[in-house]
Amino acid sequence: MTPRRAVGDPHAIPSPLDVARWCARAGWPVHPLAARRKIPAGNCRACQEPGHTHVGCPCPTTGRWCHGFHAATLDPQLIDTWWTANPFFGVAVSCGPAGLVVIDVDAHHQSVPARDRVLPGIPIGDTVDLHGLASGFHTLALLAALRGQPDPSGDENTLRVRTPSGGLHIWYLGGNRPWLSSAGSGTNRALAWQVDVRAGGGYIIAPGTVTDAGSYSAIGPCRRPAPLPDWLAEELARTGHLETPRPAHPTAPVVPPRGRQAVVAAGGHRDGASRALAGVLAAVADCAMLPEGAAFSEKLNRAAFTAGGLVAAGYLTAGDAEQALLETAAGARPGQDRRCAQIVRSGMNAGARRPLHPGGRP
Repeated sequence: MTPRRAVGDPHAIPSPLDVARWCARAGWPVHPLAARRKIPAGNCRACQEPGHTHVGCPCPTTGRWCHGFHAATLDPQLIDTWWTANPFFGVAVSCGPAGLVVIDVDAHHQSVPARDRVLPGIPIGDTVDLHGLASGFHTLALLAALRGQPDPSGDENTLRVRTPSGGLHIWYLGGNRPWLSSAGSGTNRALAWQVDVRAGGGYIIAPGTVTDAGSYSAIGPCRRPAPLPDWLAEELARTGHLETPRPAHPTAPVVPPRGRQAVVAAGGHRDGASRALAGVLAAVADCAMLPEGAAFSEKLNRAAFTAGGLVAAGYLTAGDAEQALLETAAGARPGQDRRCAQIVRSGMNAGARRPLHPGGRP
């Protein structure tokens, strides 16, 4: 179970390949990080083209990594190939497929936010002295104290990893529940100021990884995640970190009238062009059934890219395509018109450079 150069051993620095193998044996899918950096290793040139996403990308089937955590794997042969050819790549774990919830405690030098953002959803009255509050260690300890629970930062029964900046990653098993990631005390979901959550839709840097800023080093005696404490699971659910399940028998998404008109203009489902347009519009409309975690931006970008390619190939007009996209997006994400318009413009412009003939016409 432990690699030849043990991950977390203070007397030995494991190689990235050792780290990747160790994580995979634990059941945690891994993907490469750029050498000595915290970001995923660069994709091939095709993956960097505007409008390209991981959906349908051929890289995984050809043994290449792409699109960050979407490429994560447990395949020993693939892992050996990637890190043998690129021995300086770092190692990251895709949290969702690994079933992990990692509490990422930061220690950045920042001004203390407004009281309602220190512990989102928990009122902190003016009589409470916040003098000395300076990091996520303090806010996480405060949350634990308010709930009468031990501070997770000191939990020696689970894997904890010290970060180069002085922060801490506290690893837990999520119990097969669809937990979601978050950052800091944002407006959508947040556990506490300077406390991030790495779960579905995110990745965490593996212990033993070294960057230019320093190493990610396991501390304490434990090298395996413990089950997420019940009280902490309740707090994560309260703060919006639990994905809302789809209805058991959801109503099929309805593409708005303008979208249906565009499909008709492109061939009315009779050929590949109209079917391609109908498919991507329906994927955007489907996001209405899931307020968060539906990859809405990615699906809208893909729809706009497809529509731009169909416009360039002469299947429909740019005006019809844009209106269809905007109306469908507005139905899925009301009140986000400006954001949606930016995605539509960018995606259509990128798609227009690549005329799309789904039926095979030259």
